[in-house]
Amino acid sequence: MESLLPYFSAFIVGLLGGVHCIGMCGGIVSALTFGLPETSRGSVTAQLPFQLAYNLGRLISYVIAGAIMGGLGVLLAGMLPMQMAQQALLMLAGLFMVLLGLYLAGWWMVLNRVERLGGVLWRRLEPMGRKLMPVHAPSQAFAIGMLWGWVPCGLVYTMLINAVSSGGALQGAGLMFAFALGTLPNLLAIGLLAGAAARLARSQTARRVAGITVMLFGVYTLWSAIQLG
Repeated sequence: MESLLPYFSAFIVGLLGGVHCIGMCGGIVSALTFGLPETSRGSVTAQLPFQLAYNLGRLISYVIAGAIMGGLGVLLAGMLPMQMAQQALLMLAGLFMVLLGLYLAGWWMVLNRVERLGGVLWRRLEPMGRKLMPVHAPSQAFAIGMLWGWVPCGLVYTMLINAVSSGGALQGAGLMFAFALGTLPNLLAIGLLAGAAARLARSQTARRVAGITVMLFGVYTLWSAIQLG
């Protein structure tokens, strides 16, 4: 059961991170929705294949990034004694989880700086997304979704740091898959419940509950790292 805890934690972080997803990706989802054929926009049933394709593409990008970071973690671990490497990577993951909690709660926005660094990559990818608009088929939506997965996001970057400490490429991919599943309900609901979603994003209580919960996961990870010492 303990071996499943990182994946469960990643899922919960994705779910609680919805207060951030709504603010960060709400505009993207709206733009993508308005990029659909007019005949599809007025019906939830007609929209669903496109929305699922967007999110499937995003999920696959997260899984690829997780596999890369998990593999990188194995390389880094090979440069240090096993226990020291595991402890260092867990400490890093726990620290970023605490920073993410502060970020979600709105108490310290230090991860904005990380997002700005990621903007360098996004500036190269974003023109490719523009060429795929307007969207006429789910295959186009899938391709745009894969690009969407690389949008600079402190929430995603924090989980990728966790993927580094996951133990391998497969584990890193699994961690990001669990995280992506957690984000899915919020991002699918944005188009259907836009008003309620916006109110949730503005709710200080929702943001603080999410932030504190994520910080507790970070503290637990830090404690696990200390126990290895």
